[in-house]
Amino acid sequence: MSKERQAEVRRFIEEVGICFEEMSLPRMAGRIIGWLFISDPPYQSSGELAEALMASKGSISTMTRLLIQFNLIERFSLPGIRHDYFRIRPTGWHHLAKHRGDQIKTMRQLCEHALELLKGKAQGNREWLEEMRDMYAFFEREFPILVERWEQEFKGGKIKVR
Repeated sequence: MSKERQAEVRRFIEEVGICFEEMSLPRMAGRIIGWLFISDPPYQSSGELAEALMASKGSISTMTRLLIQFNLIERFSLPGIRHDYFRIRPTGWHHLAKHRGDQIKTMRQLCEHALELLKGKAQGNREWLEEMRDMYAFFEREFPILVERWEQEFKGGKIKVR
């Protein structure tokens, strides 16, 4: 691989890492996902991940466990080979979307709790808390519909890669 191509690959991996970090996830978890997006073969051992990402095996171990918990990757083994491999879970993004739906519900509930605590007190925080609650209530109502619509289109074969 040329040095230009290697630099492009490193930039891509870092972009995915930064994107994950902006979603409040560890940058290294994003780097692992970024590498698994483009690795050949599309599955990698812990040692291969550590080498490709110039990371410690401990960091790889911690982040792969996290990504497994988020259902974004899966661990599997190949017959006759003693170590495990990791790959992107085919339904991983669907699980992540459902998790985000749970977070939306939690935020709405926290806003409602805060509003309960403010009952009988001056306006102060109440106005923006009500707006925040209403926004999360809207997302909570609409998000499952969007996910369901995607599921129908995906299962129906209507989704095409452009």
